[in-house]
Amino acid sequence: MKTANKLKIFNDPIYGFITIPNELIFDLIEHKYFQRLRRISQMGLSYLVYPGAHHTRFHHAIGCMHLMQKAVQVLRFKGIEVSDEEEKGLLAAILLHDIGHGPFSHAMEHSIVNGVSHEYISLQFMEALNDEFNGTLTLAIQIFKGVYHRKFMNQLISGQLDMDRVDYLKRDSFYTGVSEGNINSERIISMLNVVDDQLVVEEKGIYSVEKFLVARRLMYWQVFLHKTSLAAEQLLIRILKRANEIHHNGQKLHASKALQFFLDHQIGKENFNKEILETFSRLDDVDILSAMKEWQFSEDFVLSNLCKILLNRDLLKIKIKKKPIKQHKIETHLQSFMDKYKVTLDEAKYFVFSGLIENQAYNLDRQNICILMKSGKIVDVAKASDQFNLKALSKPVTKYYMCYPKK
Repeated sequence: MKTANKLKIFNDPIYGFITIPNELIFDLIEHKYFQRLRRISQMGLSYLVYPGAHHTRFHHAIGCMHLMQKAVQVLRFKGIEVSDEEEKGLLAAILLHDIGHGPFSHAMEHSIVNGVSHEYISLQFMEALNDEFNGTLTLAIQIFKGVYHRKFMNQLISGQLDMDRVDYLKRDSFYTGVSEGNINSERIISMLNVVDDQLVVEEKGIYSVEKFLVARRLMYWQVFLHKTSLAAEQLLIRILKRANEIHHNGQKLHASKALQFFLDHQIGKENFNKEILETFSRLDDVDILSAMKEWQFSEDFVLSNLCKILLNRDLLKIKIKKKPIKQHKIETHLQSFMDKYKVTLDEAKYFVFSGLIENQAYNLDRQNICILMKSGKIVDVAKASDQFNLKALSKPVTKYYMCYPKK
């Protein structure tokens, strides 16, 4: 019997050719759980602002795996021992780090299931795959959870300068066309080193790290927290909330089997078992889009209008302020909406609402980005940098928004 060639090559628009390094990675990519990521948009509804932003979690995961290969090469070259087993674990862990994302990535995170984060679901998928692959993912799971004794490996997967962030900044800036987010991933990776089991960046790489942090801040305000995609995401959350509400009041809604299941049942951490995981694995952007296309004809005023607004990109108006929105402004908009459409206050609140957004490019309370000075001293990047703005970047910035219908 002829065996399939498992060392395939992907052509990636960002890095060029990406090789699949081993058979385990090939088999994981082939698995239906991973293939589902082709149907999960990386940037949620950002394509309503940046038409090119249609790339998927699949692209991103393969890119992260490629960068991890590069990081391992660099560290080995500098004399850091990484065994073949550890390399396999690192590559599998970064490949699967986002496998638990639901439809439209972050928008749906707490809408389909209650209080269950995508990291938790990713871990459930990894455990299920580990059973299927006879324990070959045990080390990957330990690294992913941060319980493996070599701490720098977890920093490569979920630190403040990890392969995930390095890929999504470069990739999202490429697909949106927002050049401010473009970072030099090769330079950053070539400057990595490990001292006392801690990931560090050599002093020569300090400007690349500064650029990375500034790019992260700009991408958050300009892209990830862009007011139009923020308004669209809030609408999507409210569509599912309303669908849940009227469904439980006895109104039958058409939806795919997988989505129907999550409308029928309240799922939280306490009952998230293997059967639920299997059903969750059948959910992607297509379920939500097709449901909205059906629900726009619903007899329910709120649900049908929310769906039309989003599908036709006739979005709510959104105002962003530095200070909290005054209650009387919200009440004025609510009242005028109730008068115009003869709806109740509860119904009006689906179309008029406020909230807040936060942006912190660098968090001093998390695993810090450490710079290895030529003297051998290790210094936090905010202290090592001669740029005042890095200290400013470590302060969380909060802004307040209000959404209401156009006149």
